[in-house]
Amino acid sequence: MTFGIGAPDNQTKDYAAPVKHLVVHHDDLGASHSGNKAFVELFDLGVVTSGSVMVPCPWFPEMAAICRDRPDLDVGVHLTLTAEFSRFRWRPLTGVHPNGLTDRDGFMWASVTEAVHADLTAVETELRAQVETALAAGVDVTHLDAHMGTAWQPAFVDLYLRLGEAFQLPVILSRDVNNMAPRDFDYTPYFERLAARGNPDFQRFLTTPFGNFAPDHATYADIFSRAAPGLNWGGFHFTAPGDIALYSDDAATRLGEYEVFRSGQAQELLNAAGIDLVGMRAFRETMRIVA
Repeated sequence: MTFGIGAPDNQTKDYAAPVKHLVVHHDDLGASHSGNKAFVELFDLGVVTSGSVMVPCPWFPEMAAICRDRPDLDVGVHLTLTAEFSRFRWRPLTGVHPNGLTDRDGFMWASVTEAVHADLTAVETELRAQVETALAAGVDVTHLDAHMGTAWQPAFVDLYLRLGEAFQLPVILSRDVNNMAPRDFDYTPYFERLAARGNPDFQRFLTTPFGNFAPDHATYADIFSRAAPGLNWGGFHFTAPGDIALYSDDAATRLGEYEVFRSGQAQELLNAAGIDLVGMRAFRETMRIVA
């Protein structure tokens, strides 16, 4: 089964036009075998256009091997400072030190609130190591984004943009970021800085309906209705049946999301909403040409 979207030709599109464009992005690659499997399947169907890998996680080597075998895949780095599952944890690549990156058991913090107090120098060393490790493993990194939005928080957002600049990569920061960060923090200077680089300008952040354990056609009709004219980011969490159910309390939501997208229902809804799908690789190439 294929939906016929194919590789997006981003450079031919006008993202300032009233057309709605959406990056359908698969978060949390590397956190489970079942997530990695779902990504490849949905990418090949054409209904997922990009994804990003969590380098500290145990299934990163598998995802890196897949990327080496499949250079057509559009994969970024899901910058990771948290490990949210109580029964499944991971540690920083840079080790366990008294620098605020870990809890008392030596694992990354379970929440964004705890993680934002880490030492900034230690955070920079860790996040650089994650990008460098992905590149060294053969991942043709197309972008950077932030697991649980931690790198978007005021304490780290300047570093986040500096990493994009250093590695010549687009970073994901949507105009509604204050829905996931302090409402009183002014992100305007950061959006101006991104615009100066030619970074894609994401208007709205759409995501998995966490808390809904049986997401269906109506659920995603509502989600897609929130897309704004211009460019939108869709941070989804597809999972095939498998190991995710062993540790994630929201496995049913992730499995349901996978079924809606693999069945063709999501594509029907996207078509009905007039939403055009795009990926991240062409944005990266355009930015590097301009630079």
